[in-house]
Amino acid sequence: MKKYYFTSESVTEGHPDKICDLISDTILDECLKQDKYSRVAIETFASKNLITIAGQLTTNAKIDVEKIARDVLKDIGYDNENTDIDYRTCRVETNITKQSSDIAMGVDIGGAGDQGIMFGYASDETKELMPFAIAIAHKLSKKLTDVRKNKDIDYLRPDGKVQVTVEYEDETPKRIDTILISNQHLDGIALEDIKKDITEKVINKVIDKKYIDENTKIYINPTGRFVIGGPLGDTGLTGRKIIVDTYGGYSKHGGGAFSGKDASKVDRSVAYMLRHIAKAIVANEYAKKCEIQLSYAIGVNKPLSIFINTFGTNKIPEEEIIEKIKKKFDLTPNGIIEYLNLREPIYTKTTNYGHFGDKDLPWEKTVEL
Repeated sequence: MKKYYFTSESVTEGHPDKICDLISDTILDECLKQDKYSRVAIETFASKNLITIAGQLTTNAKIDVEKIARDVLKDIGYDNENTDIDYRTCRVETNITKQSSDIAMGVDIGGAGDQGIMFGYASDETKELMPFAIAIAHKLSKKLTDVRKNKDIDYLRPDGKVQVTVEYEDETPKRIDTILISNQHLDGIALEDIKKDITEKVINKVIDKKYIDENTKIYINPTGRFVIGGPLGDTGLTGRKIIVDTYGGYSKHGGGAFSGKDASKVDRSVAYMLRHIAKAIVANEYAKKCEIQLSYAIGVNKPLSIFINTFGTNKIPEEEIIEKIKKKFDLTPNGIIEYLNLREPIYTKTTNYGHFGDKDLPWEKTVEL
């Protein structure tokens, strides 16, 4: 009987990197609301009471980038420059140009907006067909935000991180070995109160008791204090949480980030399509878990290669699965955009707690294959 441990992490919406992802995705959505053919490649940087937004926009939309940034910070709950950042007083700097004509030339004819490799993954470990560790980590980090915003734990601040270690036996999750939660809080709150409240109102509400036993280790704010957070405690940058955004390290990653990019960027659109296909393979019981890779060249409309790995769990040959994929799906950039309806302003709902696993997202729909 093979036993091993695997760890994944998640972060709350107030994590400095996620602030930046959300500002970038909100700018994308605001452009798409007015012009569904907007070309967007926006990066955001957060530091001490400063938000810097840069990148390329080619759009007919009229947007107020500074207001978007301040509204995002306000909605997250950042209003104190002495402990994190203040949406009212922080500086917002922008450096935005149009998309390079050299790139546009290839995209305009239906080609990929860049070269790159992308991966998709699905597993029957959870009902969402996601790896168990990242699914639990996301639920915990979302619950931290929920109890903060609904005042169940009214002394929490927006910045937080979660890490979950799962014990596997024969490729099956058996128990949770370790839970690590660090969440920013107001000054003057006793650590024992924080531990008690997070245990009772977050951990116990999220995790099925059958996965926790007397040997499960729980660490809450292990340094003993987490008052300084957000961009004051650490800088933030768009695209720095790519493993949190995908499969928690359980699958390979091509390296391309998602947030702030419109669907002509294959880093984002193809990764979504490959999740859709991997999920179809598992849902149709051709395999218990599946990883797929595609590669693209800038300006070329068809993938250069396709690779599939079912880790020995396949019920039919992998070559046959590949043929089913080729017959079922149009894997050109425009084909993917049309199939998944990716010109709609749906991206801010993907920014936090993972881009995969939410049944309401178009790439999470299961289809026959």
